[in-house]
Amino acid sequence: MNVKPDWDAAQYLRFEDERTRPAVDLLARVPLGEPRRCIDLGCGPGNSTELVAARFPGAVTEGLDSSPDMLEKARKRLPGLSFVLGDVNTWSDAAGYDLIFANAVLQWLPDHEGLFPRLARSLAPGGCLAVQMPNNLHEPSHVAMREVAAEGPWAGKLANAKAERATIGSFGDYRRWLAEAGCRVDIWQTTYVHALAGLEAIAEWFKSTGLKPYLDRLTAAERKDFLARYLERIASHYPIESDGKVLLRFPRLFVVAVREG
Repeated sequence: MNVKPDWDAAQYLRFEDERTRPAVDLLARVPLGEPRRCIDLGCGPGNSTELVAARFPGAVTEGLDSSPDMLEKARKRLPGLSFVLGDVNTWSDAAGYDLIFANAVLQWLPDHEGLFPRLARSLAPGGCLAVQMPNNLHEPSHVAMREVAAEGPWAGKLANAKAERATIGSFGDYRRWLAEAGCRVDIWQTTYVHALAGLEAIAEWFKSTGLKPYLDRLTAAERKDFLARYLERIASHYPIESDGKVLLRFPRLFVVAVREG
């Protein structure tokens, strides 16, 4: 049996400030007063869970993730909270949560037409599903991943790597799926612009996310060659600024749905 390599919490946290900003923006639009039960799905190392717990100190806040390494970091960060190993793709809760928070995780899961209504059904009446997903598959950073994967000597072994990221639906899709599940829905998209320390920093950013499905399938020598070709491919799209920085454009889709009734 093939076991997928675990997520690397330390690599992920190299850009903690930048990765936490969308969670802050999402939480600011959650229209709840004093929820009793909150869960952070795909909680990672706990940076987003910490925000939820601080915003709603009277609630019981939990975290769930499929990565033991991420959960270890989360438990050290927030020893007073409960963090559980689990699969978001099969998770549901009949008792009902007041807040289901999912920051940068659902893009890894298939069948959003079925997934989003299932999560909405795990809300208590008046509860809120708050979701943020990278919507950057058409950005040069991700187009280059697919091109390098298809053109190199590793094309065969990387043929299925891109399928690990779900295709993000349209604004209308999410609004319709959630409205049919009994929710009123708020949807928006924000493009963040991150000033990073050169092209290598772009590769470092995505090693723990977008590049991971490709790199996990390669040998050490192949990974080195893949990354070299990747940097060469993205160079023209991310010119060096006068201060030596490069500007990484990063669109993110936000969905806030409140269960009515």
